[in-house]
Amino acid sequence: MEQILSFLIWSPDPDFFTIPVADRPVRWYGLLFALGFIISQQVLMWIFRKDGKPEKAVETLTVYMVIATVVGARLGHCLFYAPEYYLSDPIKILYVWEGGLASHGGAIGILVALYLFVRKYKEYRLFWVLDRMAIVVALTGALIRTGNFMNSEMEGLQTNSSTGVVYARFTEEVVNDALNYGGDRVTSIDFEKGGDLESDQPGLEPVTVKVAFARNVQITEQDKQFVESRLRQVLLGYEEVTQHIDFRKDEPLAYKFYEEGGINYLEVYGLGIVRHAAQLYEATYCVLIFLLLLWLWKEKRYKLPEGFMFGLFMTLLWSLRFVDEFFKMNQEEFEEGMVLNMGQWLSIPMALIGVAVMVWAIKKGHKPESPSAIAD
Repeated sequence: MEQILSFLIWSPDPDFFTIPVADRPVRWYGLLFALGFIISQQVLMWIFRKDGKPEKAVETLTVYMVIATVVGARLGHCLFYAPEYYLSDPIKILYVWEGGLASHGGAIGILVALYLFVRKYKEYRLFWVLDRMAIVVALTGALIRTGNFMNSEMEGLQTNSSTGVVYARFTEEVVNDALNYGGDRVTSIDFEKGGDLESDQPGLEPVTVKVAFARNVQITEQDKQFVESRLRQVLLGYEEVTQHIDFRKDEPLAYKFYEEGGINYLEVYGLGIVRHAAQLYEATYCVLIFLLLLWLWKEKRYKLPEGFMFGLFMTLLWSLRFVDEFFKMNQEEFEEGMVLNMGQWLSIPMALIGVAVMVWAIKKGHKPESPSAIAD
């Protein structure tokens, strides 16, 4: 029981489903990204309705937000994390499907978009809008980070304990590609806790890769030689595998074939590297920030000065992001020798802006008028 509850082997299919007509997969990350905007739009409509503002404005705001988030996050990744690569071939900036979005860039994009919104629609004050947008941005952020977890990306550092996550998705893909030579030989690949390898090092836990072959597949001596040579070479040749499962590069690959119920199986034994679920840490505190800001808006919006909730959001989000980065693997190679990684350096000014806005809001003391006060 203790072993079952100790760590999670995580290998979900990143595709939620496939559109039959177009034969195009819909990925969890894209789905949760879109859901973040859809749900946030409905929450913001409810907020605007309660504040006596037209819901139509939220539709316009949503367009601003979607464009600003995608463009800002993409430019942020390109300019903050790999400027030489993208500036040498700027057309690559448009290759969003290759991945690469930075939340700091998305935040800057949102601020610019909201400034442009209030410039065009002068009946809205910038900090009045920012206070309300902060609520739903926190919610959207939680869903996006959950999408990162479903995508098995932005993994955490080793926990050096038996508590955490073993990310096994890429290992599954590598094993499937390697063993499916000559057709659809493999019907399933599962991961189980336990196995023939053991380690005294904390945070290395025995795991088994269990491969089920199709009924017509007979295991030959050639298959065994393939596993001992080619499969071992493939498993040890990908950093995305070795970062998450240790197959003991200085030892022969530990495996066995066996037959059960007319089906041949292969078990390959490794040591799972238990890591922090840093994406879920961020998703969790985004949910808590969302609930806090929603409560403040509901109970205190006519008592708090405009801009205070936005400043609080910036301070909490980026301070917690700074801490969260201590549990994450670095995104780029150049970060390895840095005292603080790029995410932390970018979070510091964001958090300081939040503090400055809160202080400014308290000093200015401009509070929105309640509907009852306006009626009087």
